[in-house]
Amino acid sequence: MKTAFFSPKVTRWVSRGWLSAGFIFLYLPILALIVYSFNDSKLPSVWGGFTLKWYSALLDDREVLNGLKLSMQIAFMTACASVLIGTFAAFALVKYKRFTGRTLFTGMVNAPLVMPEVIIGLSLLLMLVSMQRALGFPERGMLTIWLGHLLLGLAYATVVIQARLTELNPQLEEAAMDLGAKPLQVFYLVTLPMITQSMLSAWLLTFTLSLDDVVLSAFLSGPGSTTLPLVIFSRARLGVSPSINAVATVIIVVVAVGVIAVSYWIARTERRRTQEMAAAQRGGS
Repeated sequence: MKTAFFSPKVTRWVSRGWLSAGFIFLYLPILALIVYSFNDSKLPSVWGGFTLKWYSALLDDREVLNGLKLSMQIAFMTACASVLIGTFAAFALVKYKRFTGRTLFTGMVNAPLVMPEVIIGLSLLLMLVSMQRALGFPERGMLTIWLGHLLLGLAYATVVIQARLTELNPQLEEAAMDLGAKPLQVFYLVTLPMITQSMLSAWLLTFTLSLDDVVLSAFLSGPGSTTLPLVIFSRARLGVSPSINAVATVIIVVVAVGVIAVSYWIARTERRRTQEMAAAQRGGS
């Protein structure tokens, strides 16, 4: 009989230790950034006391505010468009196993996931410059940044929603059609409610990816269209200052609140749906 080299108790504590070390490695730098955003000293390595002046200074920093406004607009449009188009793309890949060009379509949808952003940004830049020379449109700015972010966000949204569609029980849709529902009614009344959580997760993911993107924005931005990550990156090259920490802290808080709220809503919805299914099974039996 083989005996375990470590006891279950030791194995459990080692696993917890590795997990704790991983969380510390990931989140300790973020915590340090938040703490030093309240630093009264301009030197990031010297603590000069507690202050809120860097946050009040943000209200007068037009470059940061304009960059934040542009980033929020692009991220919102990217998330909405990515989820909308990604839902139809995922639906086509899951529900229609064979159609002309399916392999090419699958490859084009998944290509941005494995392709470096530098290559994507450079190729889009060359294409847009050629279009501008030939047609006079579009000029680099908000539209071109949005197109680049949409290309990347679409791939992520499709993968997330496709995974959920694959897990659905097809018998539910078949039962709805047997009861007289048309395909469009089946999609809106049966399929869509069951993938709403994945769509919301995809929206939040693509919103975050667009909000903090630097590479694509650097290639596709133009005069007067500088996103917040580009502003932070340009200032960080001159040395990290508490004002940069303050901007980053605001973004972290906003994203954290959004993630917590969405996670709570998803968990609550899933728990309510489980209870309703259990009640329906008890009623049927």
